[in-house]
Amino acid sequence: MDPIDCTPPEYILPGSRERPLCPLQPQNRDWKPLQCLKVLTMSGWNPPPGNRKMHGDLMYLFVITAEDRQVSITASTRGFYLNQSTAYHFNPKPASPRFLSHSLVELLNQISPTFKKNFAVLQKKRVQRHPFERIATPFQVYSWTAPQAEHAMDCVRAEDAYTSRLGYEEHIPGQTRDWNEELQTTRELPRKNLPERLLRERAIFKVHSDFTAAATRGAMAVIDGNVMAINPSEETKMQMFIWNNIFFSLGFDVRDHYKDFGGDVAAYVAPTNDLNGVRTYNAVDVEGLYTLGTVVVDYRGYRVTAQSIIPGILERDQEQSVIYGSIDFGKTVMSHPRYLELLERTSRPLKILRHRVLNDRDEEVELCSSVECKGIIGNDGRHYILDLLRTFPPDLNFLPVPGEGLPEECTRAGFPRAHRHKLCCLRQELVDAFVEHRYLLFMKLAALQLMQQKAGRMESPSMLENGDSLSSESKPEDPPGPEAGSEEEGGGASGLAKVKELAETIASDDGTADPRSREVIRNACKAVGSISSTAFDVRFNPDIFSPGVRFPESCQEEVRDQKQLLKDAAAFLLSCQIPGLVKDCIEHAVLPMDGATLAEVMRQRGINMRYLGKVLDLVVRSPAREQLDHIYKIGIGELITRSAKHIFKTYLQGVELSGLSAAISHFLNCFLSSYPNPVAHLPADELISKKRNRRRRNRPPGTADNTAWAVMTPQELWKNICQEAKNYFDFSLECETVDQAVETYGLQKITLLREISLKTGIQILLKEYSFDSRHKPAFTEEDVLNIFPVVKHVNPKASDAFHFFQSGQAKVQQGFLKEGCELINEALNLFNNVYGAMHVEICACLRLLARLHYIMGDYAEALSNQQKAVLMSERVMGIEHPNTIQEYMHLALYCFASSQLSTALSLLYRARYLTLLVFGEDHPEMALLDNNIGLVLHGVMEYDLSLRFLENALAVSTKYHGPKSLKVALSHHLVARVYESKAEFRSALQHEKEGYTIYKTQLGEDHEKTKESSEYLKCLTQQAVALQRTMNEIYRNGSSANIPPLKFTAPSMASVLEQLNVINGILFIPLSQKDLENLKAEVARRQQLQEASRNREKAEEPMVTEPEPAGALGDSASQPQAAKDPSSPSLQG
Repeated sequence: MDPIDCTPPEYILPGSRERPLCPLQPQNRDWKPLQCLKVLTMSGWNPPPGNRKMHGDLMYLFVITAEDRQVSITASTRGFYLNQSTAYHFNPKPASPRFLSHSLVELLNQISPTFKKNFAVLQKKRVQRHPFERIATPFQVYSWTAPQAEHAMDCVRAEDAYTSRLGYEEHIPGQTRDWNEELQTTRELPRKNLPERLLRERAIFKVHSDFTAAATRGAMAVIDGNVMAINPSEETKMQMFIWNNIFFSLGFDVRDHYKDFGGDVAAYVAPTNDLNGVRTYNAVDVEGLYTLGTVVVDYRGYRVTAQSIIPGILERDQEQSVIYGSIDFGKTVMSHPRYLELLERTSRPLKILRHRVLNDRDEEVELCSSVECKGIIGNDGRHYILDLLRTFPPDLNFLPVPGEGLPEECTRAGFPRAHRHKLCCLRQELVDAFVEHRYLLFMKLAALQLMQQKAGRMESPSMLENGDSLSSESKPEDPPGPEAGSEEEGGGASGLAKVKELAETIASDDGTADPRSREVIRNACKAVGSISSTAFDVRFNPDIFSPGVRFPESCQEEVRDQKQLLKDAAAFLLSCQIPGLVKDCIEHAVLPMDGATLAEVMRQRGINMRYLGKVLDLVVRSPAREQLDHIYKIGIGELITRSAKHIFKTYLQGVELSGLSAAISHFLNCFLSSYPNPVAHLPADELISKKRNRRRRNRPPGTADNTAWAVMTPQELWKNICQEAKNYFDFSLECETVDQAVETYGLQKITLLREISLKTGIQILLKEYSFDSRHKPAFTEEDVLNIFPVVKHVNPKASDAFHFFQSGQAKVQQGFLKEGCELINEALNLFNNVYGAMHVEICACLRLLARLHYIMGDYAEALSNQQKAVLMSERVMGIEHPNTIQEYMHLALYCFASSQLSTALSLLYRARYLTLLVFGEDHPEMALLDNNIGLVLHGVMEYDLSLRFLENALAVSTKYHGPKSLKVALSHHLVARVYESKAEFRSALQHEKEGYTIYKTQLGEDHEKTKESSEYLKCLTQQAVALQRTMNEIYRNGSSANIPPLKFTAPSMASVLEQLNVINGILFIPLSQKDLENLKAEVARRQQLQEASRNREKAEEPMVTEPEPAGALGDSASQPQAAKDPSSPSLQG
């Protein structure tokens, strides 16, 4: 084996405190851009005069070659040629050499040798890059760091910026897109069969991503002041804009519309609530019901809502056009039979109750949505719904209602708390989870009563209570996402199966009019708050507790039930969902690594971010507090950066454009720098204005209002952050400065910088920042490179592809690898069909394919797929996103299996560096990473280095999985193997004994693992004894001793790979040093089995997953004992 350099950089080693930023985007220092031409631009002689047009002249170009030759080129219908024009003299006649060329490149090759040489090299380089590095992503991803780039002169770029008049205002009729027409027409496409659906989904996705891009450009233009308002005479906050057929409004409370709901604060959250509503109605996809294209953009402290325009809405007054719903929060309410019919179709999936309200004339009006939801028929005859901000029921924990008490679970947690606005809704995921929970309860109640009837005697109600606690644990399946590892918990699966049967018998009984069974169903329905008395149907009335909405007398009982249902849902969030989340974190069923992944895990369980303080309280009180350390750190970091973001938003609104970089760097200094009193650099008056000076000589500079931001101090900012954390999240932070926060909570400044930059769209210069220097501030205004918009939009889904993907996953978990592989390949094709080449879901597909190929032994194919997954994850998620870190780890494993050892190590080092940057060292995932690194280093015989990583992994595993876990036993074994290779048998024995003890207590004497460990102990003892004998022999006889050669085992690559597979949870193979022959025989046998099963063409499992398989597939569904620890990434990734 060739020697390879395995030494990691200092900052990657366990225990290093240094967190450099530069390696995040490694720069090639020697790389110089190839210059082919100095200038290529449109000539000043354009456009060709009339008589030259009749000679076929189309346009003139001006070129300065790399050799400094200035030429003028005519582009004509016959081709390109040089003309005799100069800068001051127009002469369109051909110049010598009189060479007519069909392409511009050919002509330039003729006149410039440097161009010829460099252009060829450039093309060659371009072709060598992977296509995924060049393809555009459907939605723009911004990086929060960027290297210093030279701003070179480029006439073409300058022209591009100004010739496309769509840059800002445009008056070109026929060239702007009618976004509303495009968005709605794509929805109307037929969808009867797969090809039609694919075409429709592709069109919808394409239009949506184009619309998002255009809306983002428009929103930036609006805030930068480049778009004329349609109501220019009103004050800035009230202005509205139309640009490129998109309507823009700012997130301020215009005309006291949200006066009763919290004013500007409510106007700021309304757009995101509305967007969630649009998302939901789009997902239900009812034919004939239309929503507006909606994008919410946060930029420079302002929130801009961009919407497509309903045809005809601008010509008429809103009062005339609304024919369903209310424009004044429930005073005047209208209804419309067609809207009721359309919305009725959405009511079941969205759990919305059809209900009646009173209008200002005390007439009853029937609605099937909240009163704010407005229905407008456009001039195109389509039925639009808009203002969907209250699609989901209110969250009573944050909506104190006089005279209404909350359940005990809520009051115990200090609810209800008045929030800043009254638009707090429950998330759709929570509504679904709650209904699912109620359904299980309904089944249990019904089953219990039936059993009691059959037995003819009253049972004690204890069973129900058990059932109740069981049902509170069963969570609905998570939506697919990076963390979708925690599927349905099989708490009482067999019991529920019986219940299902009983429920079916109930349903059939219902037909045969058995009054007792009907009674059972009626009682169960009443108990769970179902709106029907013959079947389970739980729905919410979104108007309950809406200020200004009144209900008819006849509905009072229904309203009372609905109020109770809402209280139960609020209690369910606190008593089931939050504890369930904490439980999943303790069991490592979910492994968030940064703020974004934590937020995603919370949202999948329907927990809003405003509950973050409550989640942290529960973590602090948890008996397993130690094992939740990573969650606590991420949560505190998220809490601090979110509070800082709230402050930053209002801070930025007071800054004028010329002071932007100074203001942002000042804020970052106050937030992160240890420098005690940073001074803001006001935009220097480098330019002296003669006129202004005379008039304002006696006014001191800086008294103008727009420099109020400059007086902020770190003490004031941190005081505000703590106040914000208390007010918004109800959590008390114990820190007055950034250094105290870092000290108290074990945070990293670089992580806080990353989080705040991602949340606010700041881009900073890639360099090392000295956060801890007390002599100079960390940031200067030159370090702030840019500020980007943070965009929220609808994500249209490829439904068919997704079904294929899910069934592929299911097949794989049953052990049918080939069939699973085919299904997932099919899903990949369909995803590519809908999304184009780049998308998060394609990334997941490629990762799973790579894993399957790897398990089936096709390493090359696995490597190729995983490489694509890594490239794609870097492009669509970000180069340091936790997902990308995962992809690096998988790629490293496949590289090692393909004997690319140094590449594998580099990838693992990169993954470790990113983990350190994103979170720090103390994360459960770090144990897996360090085990991987340690094993590879062991394989290349770097024993001392290997031990550093493996012992760190052992420490982290012990902390997060408990000293008695099987993961820790495995870790001890890995350390023992390295000590054995170093011939330090005493340490090896010590570690293996620890492992043996754990196996013995956890699995018992007779378990295969325990036996293997004891065998290995014997083997180690023999080696230790042999070594001691030899040493004694040497001491006795000196150099004349007759020494038998000692056998030191250098690890074989196969055994290292075997261990790598075990820790990554891929193939489960017993941990003894099995002979490679055995392994080969096993693989051969498995292939024969697969062949046989294929030949028989019966659905027979190619791999048997017994409780103790000698080499079966270890995925999360059927994981044998030692791989049971859920943090090994399951097959679902």
